[in-house]
Amino acid sequence: MAGSGAAAGRVVDEPVFVLHTYPYRETSLIVEGLARAHGRVAWVARGARRPGSALRGRLLPFQPLLAGWGGRGELHTLHRLEWLGGYAPLNGTALVCGMYLNELLLRLLRREDPHEGLYDAYATTLAELGRGRALAPALRVFERELLREIGYGLQLDRTADTAAPIIARQRYRYVIGRGALERDATDEGIELEGSTLLDLASGQLDNPVSLQESRSLMRAALAQQLGDQPLHTRELLRALQAV
Repeated sequence: MAGSGAAAGRVVDEPVFVLHTYPYRETSLIVEGLARAHGRVAWVARGARRPGSALRGRLLPFQPLLAGWGGRGELHTLHRLEWLGGYAPLNGTALVCGMYLNELLLRLLRREDPHEGLYDAYATTLAELGRGRALAPALRVFERELLREIGYGLQLDRTADTAAPIIARQRYRYVIGRGALERDATDEGIELEGSTLLDLASGQLDNPVSLQESRSLMRAALAQQLGDQPLHTRELLRALQAV
């Protein structure tokens, strides 16, 4: 295995986040995590459901951790987990937003496919959510980065047909899989302002119109990758009228 402290199938002191856990046999857990140098990883945390387990209280989502594990194949054995701290706990709508990020990662990332840039974007987004401000812009920027990392990034600064620079005050139609076209070139896709594309590209979504239109654009782009199965956390967010 490549990565920090890796040797002969063993990894030590690797930065990770816990994405999801579920019971395994009588006393253990399966842990889905995001590791900086290894991507999405699955571990078995043996005995983690026992009251005296050293791992039990450290399997915290949305918190930076250092992990050590070993074994080959898709399911590794988690040996060590250390809490690094420093992140504000997520509460209320911010907590549901964090769950939404985790669901996206679990649905769209293949195991053992490293995405260091995406790990950093996830860490940055969690920090933003912990501050409790501008939740929707933070989600849109993360969605943009996720699509780029898995090979389906959006072209946001030039048109698809002529490669002309996007003009802020001009209207376009964005066709997923192609890009932005001048509004009268097609009746397909999503109609939006050029400023929306430029704001999403820069990550500056202070304008309410840009924020609303970027939400529609990212939803359509993600739908192409997610297929027909809905996101459970999106339904929660819709109920909370958050994003």
